[in-house]
Amino acid sequence: MTLLDAILVLTALLAVTIGLGGFLQWQQKRPRRLNPAEVVDPARLGAESLGAQATLLQFSTEMCGRCPGVHRTLGAIAGERPGVRHLDIDLTHRPDIAKHFRVLQTPTTLILDRDGVIQTRFGGTPSRHAIELELARVTAADARV
Repeated sequence: MTLLDAILVLTALLAVTIGLGGFLQWQQKRPRRLNPAEVVDPARLGAESLGAQATLLQFSTEMCGRCPGVHRTLGAIAGERPGVRHLDIDLTHRPDIAKHFRVLQTPTTLILDRDGVIQTRFGGTPSRHAIELELARVTAADARV
């Protein structure tokens, strides 16, 4: 193998790695719609109740640098919409909850409907616009029922 061949192989590997990394990061920030049979119990999370229309459930840790910004955004969205509640659960000392909800990164945000069923999951830092769109979808679906 010549030096030129080695450089071409390394360049190709670098391009594939960058492309795959960009794709995975793009995928993480997109909402994933879920509809499992599980209903989230607020008592297990240390909360009194869920929102009357929907709940923005955020999983954070003490060392998460992006979590405070997501907390402010979700809190603001919940404050603007009647019947929507924001819950921020610190997983630092609750590995049982992290394992149960399969949280591999923080922040992770779940949007629950009025019954506590997980409708959407965001890994990483979701955009405000994406949260509002998904929240509108979830609350509109509840209004039709």
